[in-house]
Amino acid sequence: MSGNGRMERVAVYGLGYVGKAVAAVFLRAGFHVVGVDVSSSKIMELNSGVVKYAEEEVREAINKGLREGRFKATADGVEASRECGVKIVTVPVHLKSSGEPDFSSLASAVEAVGFGAEEGDLVVVESSVPPGTTLNVVKPKLEEASGLRVEEEVLLAYSPERVYVGRAVKDIEERYPKVVAGVGPKSAEAAALLYGKLARRGVLLMSSPTAAELEKLFEGVYRDVNIALANELAMLASAMGVDYAEVREAANSQPFCHLHAPGVGVGGYCIPVYPRFVLYSASRMGLKLPLTELARRVNLSMPGFTSDLVETVVERMGVVEPKVAVLGLAFRGGVDDTRFSPTYDLVDHLLKKGFEDLIVHDPYVERDVKLEELGVKLTGDLGEALEGRDVVVLATDHPEYAQLTLQELLNLSGGSRLGVVDGRLLIRDWRNPPFGVVYAAVGRPLVARL
Repeated sequence: MSGNGRMERVAVYGLGYVGKAVAAVFLRAGFHVVGVDVSSSKIMELNSGVVKYAEEEVREAINKGLREGRFKATADGVEASRECGVKIVTVPVHLKSSGEPDFSSLASAVEAVGFGAEEGDLVVVESSVPPGTTLNVVKPKLEEASGLRVEEEVLLAYSPERVYVGRAVKDIEERYPKVVAGVGPKSAEAAALLYGKLARRGVLLMSSPTAAELEKLFEGVYRDVNIALANELAMLASAMGVDYAEVREAANSQPFCHLHAPGVGVGGYCIPVYPRFVLYSASRMGLKLPLTELARRVNLSMPGFTSDLVETVVERMGVVEPKVAVLGLAFRGGVDDTRFSPTYDLVDHLLKKGFEDLIVHDPYVERDVKLEELGVKLTGDLGEALEGRDVVVLATDHPEYAQLTLQELLNLSGGSRLGVVDGRLLIRDWRNPPFGVVYAAVGRPLVARL
């Protein structure tokens, strides 16, 4: 670190789930951090100590940083760049409706970084991006805005975030080596030195930013393809009257088998997006990746398949104009992240099938604009969500749902009959339902006791 302390000051661009976690890790390591975001409400909240994040370590680190004068949030990305010698960019690359990547937000952040950059500064992109982005989008934009030559006067590296929302701090600090690649040896050395102060598992230095960009995307494609396989095999097991979870547990006792869990769909900003980046890059190279594309289609079909299960249960019960409760809006259990949640598609399918009396429950999500636009109520009160309901769909694997039994669900509904569609294989007593319950699942046979 330089004597003037400039390299001990870090600007983090983008204060979403990943950006706040990255800021927290640098704060925990003793750095001064300036967080940059375009949202004025988020900036006001953070500067007042309101950290909307499910991870305790992030809340504690940011609030401690505020108290010690080592953290502040701002909308002025140029000034933040002037103040800090290290700039970490976590601003996402979005997908256009055409399926092509939208680099505008990333380019805007890099431009602000460049306008405030000084000779010797280090810029690191952590956003998940199409391969080639660091060299072909970020590098020219940074040089244009700063007037500095990358690698000779300003350093540039790519280091993909590899975090699981809800445990991001431990992922960065303890669980994984930090993948790093520089545009040249100077940049690589500076980035490796920086992240060596954070990651206890060390730094995994790769040959080029493009290789590191592909590494990150391939992680997501691997999971997407394997989840699609799990969904297909779960549907077969269900049709044959077999419990997929039982088969999966036995199959995975073989060390070369790693069957994933099936479900209502795949959400979050990682797995649904990364295959699209890969397919986009493949198309530009004149290649087709049919397996990657098919996996996306399979996983996108699961909310519709789940809504079909609801129809099957309703027909078996003989209920007219059923009232349906969907448990879980977040894309994954234990977090409040609703980005690309399959619950949205599930709700859309149910509405189109004529299930107009819907309510969604989530213990973590306080408000949701999309549901409001659809006229669907969101509640954090499980009793309110289930009271008077005819059908319950478990859409998210929140820990609060994992302990529920069919009898408890029936009791909370207050009725004599209840249909349960288990989209996450959470119900343990499904083989012996209480009288009045019809149970169906993604990966289990239908069981009815009427």
